[in-house]
Amino acid sequence: MEANTSLQQQLLEAGVHFGHLKKKWNPKMLPYIFAEKKGIHIIDLNKTVDHLQDAAAAMKQIAKSGKKIMFVATKKQAKEIVSECAKRVNMPYATERWLGGMLTNFNTVRKSVKKMQGIDKLLNDASAESLTKKEKLTLSRDKDKLEKVLGGIAQMSRLPHALYLVDISVEHIALAEAKRLGITVFGMVDTNSDPNKVEFPIPSNDDATKSIAIITNYITAAIAEGLAERQANKDEEDVADEAGNDNEAHARRLEQEAQAEGGRGRRGAGRAPVDANAPAGGGVKRRAPINTNNRRPGGPGGR
Repeated sequence: MEANTSLQQQLLEAGVHFGHLKKKWNPKMLPYIFAEKKGIHIIDLNKTVDHLQDAAAAMKQIAKSGKKIMFVATKKQAKEIVSECAKRVNMPYATERWLGGMLTNFNTVRKSVKKMQGIDKLLNDASAESLTKKEKLTLSRDKDKLEKVLGGIAQMSRLPHALYLVDISVEHIALAEAKRLGITVFGMVDTNSDPNKVEFPIPSNDDATKSIAIITNYITAAIAEGLAERQANKDEEDVADEAGNDNEAHARRLEQEAQAEGGRGRRGAGRAPVDANAPAGGGVKRRAPINTNNRRPGGPGGR
């Protein structure tokens, strides 16, 4: 409870509770509005804490399972905060502008990413010396343009499992693409937005820099925890695998030794038993005694 109170105090100090003017509100945000003060709606921070913790727990599990969460924030006051947080946990992000089809036409976007990487490789290669200054300048400009828009998703080889949006009204194209593809959406939702459009709405002020920073940093910390737990589990599995391999090797050695012993026993079993009373050198056969009665007449013994 103390942790919740502390978090609520931090949100209050960051101005997370300030909504939009009453005339700009979306009626579907009514459950999250605490009061109205001087024509401005005040967000209920108890609801913000509950939804923020639910979103953080869900993001932690996604990260723990090894899936990606894409951060999206093209608002000026959110760009730097969101890009830094995404880089901290090695997640893809889009902070310059949302390219139409970034999700729904992902294969084409990947081609543009490969083009950007190809230009970068060419400029850093030894063969770049053969290019003229004008050609180098043109390639550099092309690379910078692509880097600006696609740099955050350069390492994203497949569609993300979830999206985190700052201001779902501004990022409506990204939201629509995610809905079409069945991608889970987390979002900061102000009093002028429809919270029912996202699976995990976080009722909060999505315009103030401090508000964006505290919400984004909170979920980033949860993602980092999920990644740390995943790594710890992986290390434990590696240790278990090594132990299992050692046990298997030991079992194979024992089996081989047992087979060798059995082979020696079978070779000994094929020999005739030795007579203990037989004299040494008993391998030489004795001649049978000669029967003198069967000698033919006229033979040497018949005289």
